[in-house]
Amino acid sequence: MNKKQEKWAIFWCDLLSPIIYEEIEPEKTHQFLKTLTKQPVRFPDGHFKKPSLSTLKRKLKKYRTAGFDALARKKRNDSGEPRHVSPEVIQKAIELKKDQPRRSVQAINRFLKGIYGKTVPRSTLYRHLKDAHATRLKLGVIRKKVRKRWSRDHTHDLWVGDFEDGPYVLENHQVLPTYLSAFIDCHSRYAVEARYYLRENLDVLIDSFIRAMATHGAPLSIYVDNAKIYHSNGLKAACHRCNIKLLHRPVGDPPPGGLIERLIQTTQDQFEAEVRAGQILSLAELNRALSAWFAVSYHNSIHSEIAETPQQRYQKGLTVIRQVDIGRVLQSFMKKECRSVHKTFSDVQLDKRFYRVDPKLRGDRVEVRYDPFSMLDTVTIYSLKGQYLGTGTLHDRSSDIPIGAEHKPGRLKYNYIDLLLQQHKRLLAEQTGGIDYRKVIDRRPWPFHEFAKTVADLLGRK
Repeated sequence: MNKKQEKWAIFWCDLLSPIIYEEIEPEKTHQFLKTLTKQPVRFPDGHFKKPSLSTLKRKLKKYRTAGFDALARKKRNDSGEPRHVSPEVIQKAIELKKDQPRRSVQAINRFLKGIYGKTVPRSTLYRHLKDAHATRLKLGVIRKKVRKRWSRDHTHDLWVGDFEDGPYVLENHQVLPTYLSAFIDCHSRYAVEARYYLRENLDVLIDSFIRAMATHGAPLSIYVDNAKIYHSNGLKAACHRCNIKLLHRPVGDPPPGGLIERLIQTTQDQFEAEVRAGQILSLAELNRALSAWFAVSYHNSIHSEIAETPQQRYQKGLTVIRQVDIGRVLQSFMKKECRSVHKTFSDVQLDKRFYRVDPKLRGDRVEVRYDPFSMLDTVTIYSLKGQYLGTGTLHDRSSDIPIGAEHKPGRLKYNYIDLLLQQHKRLLAEQTGGIDYRKVIDRRPWPFHEFAKTVADLLGRK
């Protein structure tokens, strides 16, 4: 007798107990049974109905004949066998499934409709396929991994991070959605960082990750999903600089992320539900309330998995805090943009802001590096080959250009004017030195004395 059969036997015994234990006189048994038929009772299957007189007499007779066990419901002889569909149809369906394990119920019924002119209900078909070990899992098409529970021996051995949608906030008279970025310590279930943002991108990941390390130090490894931002070179470089092993969740395998998902669900059920029920908050108010909830409630409540509070387990498992140089970490996340220095204003433009650079760089193509989380008053300028060229300062193009000190040239090591004078002097010397005037006169086609004689003859003078 199984539990279900035992439940039915107890039900009939309770109903007939006044007769069984002789609380009713024998001659009044029939009258008592008729009274029971007039009152609806709740049967073990949950239905309210009136038991029939014949059923009550039959159950009483069984009890008197074979005792308590005789009141158990008998199992049908044809239990599990198809009563509205022939076994031949079921066997054909099983054969079709084994022929192609990925074949759907709709496809199998299409075959059955063409062969037998009838179909099998989905639930009935699945039950028979399962009994015949003809499901995708049993046929080896779906291979689920055998898993073990997440665990680490010490605090900060592993952090698990993820994003999730948060409640709406009121910012600058606009209702905007928020996104929760959180990291949880695997050993203690302590939320090392959790904060709402207005965006879900790399900048938010950087801010959240740096805040966690600034407070708790660096973990040995972090575990994140396969989103694009978690594969950024900046995150990889920061992890290598801090000697942190970066682990990614396998593609198409969400169960390993259950640790952070459970934290997010707890946050939604216990904190966000209260936020949504009240007046809309600003982003700053929402984050202050979240910090208060973690400090007062979550970190000081018994966790069902570890049987103690996250705060207590965090302190017990803490062996060492790996301090990090935040400035060095920020270098990994410095944004880099290529810009051309304006030839007129001697500046570069970033997000509608102008930064004045060395006038010598006008017209050059340079690389601008900056911290996206700073005030952005200054940027760093590098050549495209990585050579440091100076800094750029935020300025207004409409303001006066500062006039620097007048350049006073020193004595030149190589004087071009002196060179020209020397070469000219040499040229004159070459042209005048050692001239033979007789040869010059002889080379003339009409010497002067011949010219004078010709003129005198023409004038009639000798």
